[in-house]
Amino acid sequence: MTKHISHQKIVVAGGTSGIGLATARMLLELSGNVTVTGRDQKKIDALHSSDPALKVVALDSTDKDELANFFSSVGHFDHLIITLSGAKGGGLFQELSLDDLREGFEKKFWPYLQTIQAALPFLKKNGSITILTASSTTARLPGTAGLAAINGALEVMVPILAKDLKPIRVNAISPGVIDTPWWNFLNEADKQATFEQLSTQVAVGRVGTAEEIASAIVGVVTNTYINGSIIFCNGGLS
Repeated sequence: MTKHISHQKIVVAGGTSGIGLATARMLLELSGNVTVTGRDQKKIDALHSSDPALKVVALDSTDKDELANFFSSVGHFDHLIITLSGAKGGGLFQELSLDDLREGFEKKFWPYLQTIQAALPFLKKNGSITILTASSTTARLPGTAGLAAINGALEVMVPILAKDLKPIRVNAISPGVIDTPWWNFLNEADKQATFEQLSTQVAVGRVGTAEEIASAIVGVVTNTYINGSIIFCNGGLS
């Protein structure tokens, strides 16, 4: 695995925190040439200090011109990993704001597609695209219909993109409940209570870590025979 990834150029879009950052660090340990992007300048500045080996670039993935300029500056590269997150679109359907759901698509679904299209002229033909979705598509938890719609829209495209873009490989990693900054809208006590409650629906009896999902992403990137697949990494969430 180390030999396969060593010195290859990898872009992690949305890699300044959580699963994206854990993935970037893991790839860096395998001697990958890693560039991460993000919109939060405070996170970017912090990474310049904490992770000087990472190339960190400010990028708004909702902006087509910024995307085009970014990939032009990167040049030809080997692997694209998209871990952009979105928090809009949750809630019981009878109370769900369709404006929030529409914003959820604008913040996640469309930026994923725009990022892939902008990257294609520079992505090597023996390379790969790996996207991060979510197990809301299969867990059937109350209040996640909107989130399932956003992530499901991405997942159904994966096997088709694998054929459209061949020989570039296209896969998705679908994580379950993971302890990342995504949950920081809750105070610590509420977050831990939520994790305890959700853990009862996970076969392994706990929530996951960013590093566990990063390991799955790295595995898909480095295994050149995985293609057109959605890999569920959710501890048996049901």
